[in-house]
Amino acid sequence: MLGTNPRRKVYQRFYDANVPVFEKISSAQHESTHSMTTMAANKPRRGRPPVCDPADRRDQILDAMQAVYNQDGMAGLTMSAVAKAAGMSKRTLYTVFEDRADMLEAYTERRVNRIVSNLTPAETELPLAERLRLLLTPDESSLSLPIAILRTIIIDAVDQPEMAERIFSRSLPVIRTRIKAELDRANERGEAQIDDTQQMAELLADMVRPSPMDALILQKNRDPSEIMARFELGLDIFLKGLNLK
Repeated sequence: MLGTNPRRKVYQRFYDANVPVFEKISSAQHESTHSMTTMAANKPRRGRPPVCDPADRRDQILDAMQAVYNQDGMAGLTMSAVAKAAGMSKRTLYTVFEDRADMLEAYTERRVNRIVSNLTPAETELPLAERLRLLLTPDESSLSLPIAILRTIIIDAVDQPEMAERIFSRSLPVIRTRIKAELDRANERGEAQIDDTQQMAELLADMVRPSPMDALILQKNRDPSEIMARFELGLDIFLKGLNLK
């Protein structure tokens, strides 16, 4: 019968005496392996970034544009600054907007669409007074950038009339067109008798909004409550003139 190996006894005694140490080492190795596996799983994959919906990307850029303006004003509103704020390269930005004027035009269009929305089919069934209120009630967002854009249009209109006309066409004319559509609808339904809906739409658009001259010349922003009071007064006078209130 073979005897027990002396070295083996020594190793066994050493192991028995240090079991807690070996268990800690084994646990640490396991945790390290798990951590590395988790990091590898969470590590961004190389390659092209996720494709962003074009509409979402435009909103992302226009939101960044507003942020840049809030911080640095119109003078700091450059393509480079907007690209940085939007977290993208200038090259990517230029694939969406040709230049700053194109970006200002898009911002103006989005602004108008948000404050003067097309009515839903259900809303078009409401009386004219309620339709106009839904269509024209002012929002509470800042008017500083829209006023700054308007000031830019006035300054650049002489040297860049086409740019100024493009940006302007996205603002007040759109509001007038949507008002006119509701006045035409009122005529068709017999709610009102309006001879010239185009002129009346232009009149109402001016009545429910304060004049921008104070902001343009004095660079004074109106209080939201003042804007709402003007809206209520203008709409009330207009509806009374149509014998609808």
